[in-house]
Amino acid sequence: MPRNTDRNPKSYEEIVRRTVVEPDGTVRPTLEQEQAAREGFRALDTDERALYDRVVDAIATAGAPGVTAEVSRDLVTLRGWVPDAALLRAVDEAIARIPGVETIHDQIVVGRT
Repeated sequence: MPRNTDRNPKSYEEIVRRTVVEPDGTVRPTLEQEQAAREGFRALDTDERALYDRVVDAIATAGAPGVTAEVSRDLVTLRGWVPDAALLRAVDEAIARIPGVETIHDQIVVGRT
């Protein structure tokens, strides 16, 4: 049985045409904004961006390429993996020393992937 691919909207425009009675044409997201929204992107303000850059630098300095960070105000969420507990401790300590970090949610896995 063939699938009906026309049922799944491909863009914001299609969604609006199908769901809004009188769409307001003044504000439309760009294609890049649509893609970012699909990926769950949340824009960082300038302070968060600066903090994020400092966190990424600290992770790189600690030597943990398998770790990623997400910043929301003064909260830093760390994800990924490290090979041993010593590196986990080094990453946590490096992040804790950064001015502006109040809370660290550590979701790093220790051991081999």
